[in-house]
Amino acid sequence: VAYLIIFHILFVLFVWTYWKSIFTLPVQPGKKYHMSYADQERYENEERPEVQRQILAEMARKLPVYTRTGNGGIRFCDRCLLIKPDRCHHCSVCAICVLKMDHHCPWVNNFFFFSNYKFFLLFLAYSLLYFFFFAATVFKYFIKYWTGELTNGRSKFHVLFLLFFFFMFFVSLMFLFGYHCWLFFFYRSTLEAFSAPVFQNGPDKNGFNLGFVKNLQQVFGEEKKLWLLPIAS
Repeated sequence: VAYLIIFHILFVLFVWTYWKSIFTLPVQPGKKYHMSYADQERYENEERPEVQRQILAEMARKLPVYTRTGNGGIRFCDRCLLIKPDRCHHCSVCAICVLKMDHHCPWVNNFFFFSNYKFFLLFLAYSLLYFFFFAATVFKYFIKYWTGELTNGRSKFHVLFLLFFFFMFFVSLMFLFGYHCWLFFFYRSTLEAFSAPVFQNGPDKNGFNLGFVKNLQQVFGEEKKLWLLPIAS
């Protein structure tokens, strides 16, 4: 009975977090970050790069943006025609700008960003528990075959295959989860780990680090009772 209860709880959490990770709708920058029609005409009709940069700088003065491009310019998406908010990136696969984009995952055909990063971390954590639970239960029968308590030769290969399968998934997810825990500790995204964000005073890989507790609240919210539940918080 206890086995079935644990199995069903882990299965529901596994499926729920997977569903939320995939089907959470993307959050795009608000209208104030988009170019007006007049600014768009000015920008596109202007051939001098320095004047184009000046137009973007004028637009950015009214916006709370603090990160810059590598050469110190305003971060601008010429496909979505908007000033990029801090930590916003254009997803080339989905062809939209996404708030606090972490990365696009080809395995689930979706990106992980501001609104579903909590679900992604919970999905990795519950997947680890799920596969560990299966590996632990199968390992008991593997030991019995090894010590000769069970002698069915056909099922021996089945048990060996299952143990190998769950163990490989567990190890793979453990490395991925560990990497994202490391990123989370410093409050970096995958993109920022490869390329440090550039501020007005230069690049700073820890520019968004608020300390562990506040980093936790940035992703999981301030309601501690909701941290481990796959619901928006």
